[in-house]
Amino acid sequence: MIRTLVVEDDPVLADAHAVFTGRVPGYEIAGVTGSGTEALRLLSTRRVDLVLLDLYLPDLHGLDLCRSMRAQGHEADVVAVTSARDLRLVRSAVSLGVVQYLLKPFSFAAFRERLDGYAEYRRRIGEVDAPAAAGGQHAVDGAFAALRGTSESPPLPKGLAAATFEAIVAQLGTGAATSAADVATALGISRPTARRYLDHLSARRLVTREPRYGGAGRPEYIYRWHRPGPNG
Repeated sequence: MIRTLVVEDDPVLADAHAVFTGRVPGYEIAGVTGSGTEALRLLSTRRVDLVLLDLYLPDLHGLDLCRSMRAQGHEADVVAVTSARDLRLVRSAVSLGVVQYLLKPFSFAAFRERLDGYAEYRRRIGEVDAPAAAGGQHAVDGAFAALRGTSESPPLPKGLAAATFEAIVAQLGTGAATSAADVATALGISRPTARRYLDHLSARRLVTREPRYGGAGRPEYIYRWHRPGPNG
């Protein structure tokens, strides 16, 4: 399992990214924190393979956290998960060993593509590092190609906001059955708006939708994360 540390100062987004990570096969959460100082402490006390790093933290910049990680000997790879679009910042991130850069807002499909690519990169690098591996240019190129991904992920439908989408994902991540009314109350949005997001997740087979009959009139629909079986 790839043990992943989520470093994100927005609690709602931090929970959403943790939920997203938990839904990608081969990954498990090593910790969630909103500060760089706490991230360094967790790196020193837990095994962490990958850091999902927001660059704008309350106590230090994400790139400064990367510098401190390397200075202290932490070898975990870093995926920048940020709204920062400055290409000079991207260049600095690459120079500090950031292996991928995921711009907010994004869909779960885009997030999963990056994590699947990173897992494939680790697998191929492991083959190159193996004593019996050929380790030629083709093998190295293949490992780095896995990080780049192969396609653009489909955007959210018009009218759906990524931040609200992530907040709903975080709420569903508790595993409890959730209705549009529950989501509307928790996030301060209208029930029809909440239903649009939930139905979008249902159409993508990320959640299951079941009717609940409690009286006269139309049934209320209950949503919960789809839990794939052993065959997916």
